Amino acid sequence: MQPLRPERAPGPMVQRRPSPGGSPIHFPREPPQIGEGRLPVFVFPTALTFYADDQSTHKQVLTLYNPYEFPLRFKLLCTAPKKYVVVDSEGTIRPHCCVDIVVRHADIAPSQQGIRDKFRLNVYEHGQKRLIGQKDIMALLLATAGREEDESKTDEERMVAALHRQELDSAGGRSQHVRGRPSHPGFVIIAIATCCILVLTMPTHLLDKGSRLPDYLHLTLNQKLVAAYILGLVTMVILRS
Repeated sequence: MQPLRPERAPGPMVQRRPSPGGSPIHFPREPPQIGEGRLPVFVFPTALTFYADDQSTHKQVLTLYNPYEFPLRFKLLCTAPKKYVVVDSEGTIRPHCCVDIVVRHADIAPSQQGIRDKFRLNVYEHGQKRLIGQKDIMALLLATAGREEDESKTDEERMVAALHRQELDSAGGRSQHVRGRPSHPGFVIIAIATCCILVLTMPTHLLDKGSRLPDYLHLTLNQKLVAAYILGLVTMVILRS
């Protein structure tokens, strides 16, 4: 892993797996002609929190999604590269696939606790050096899990936690939830996932001109990107339940 600086050379191919959802998404087949770094980048989680007293948190996984119709090249940079060991920090991700990037904290020392480091995920046009998207991921080392855990969570992580709590409440409330009994996706989770899938199957504005559906059902590219991202979050909640 290299320090946070501009990209210079393409990386190798990495192992890929299909992105969650599985529904076809009608995105452009070529990278859009937008400003440098403006392409939305979908990665989960959006922040990493390590705990010195919990060895299971010393290794975490970043999942990068590519919902587009064209391949992307990515590279993960860091402001403190000597403190972390990263597996597959750069490579190419095919359309409608995702890739797992393993991040291991290699300096669990008291002097490093409370220090925030920054990872930057740069996304490039495949075969080119043009930067088309980027995403910053904050990393924090804490002594132990506690109140700091809720404060360090991002909006996306709070959303996943809220959806999970709603799913438990719909099954009968926390007070009546039976320990050890496997939980199942609630009605709210299924409804959100169904709505996202319906949004993704709608025709795309200015792209699907041969559709017979009314114009108000032709959704924009940004609307479908948001739906694809939410569908990925909901899918993770369903898999963890």
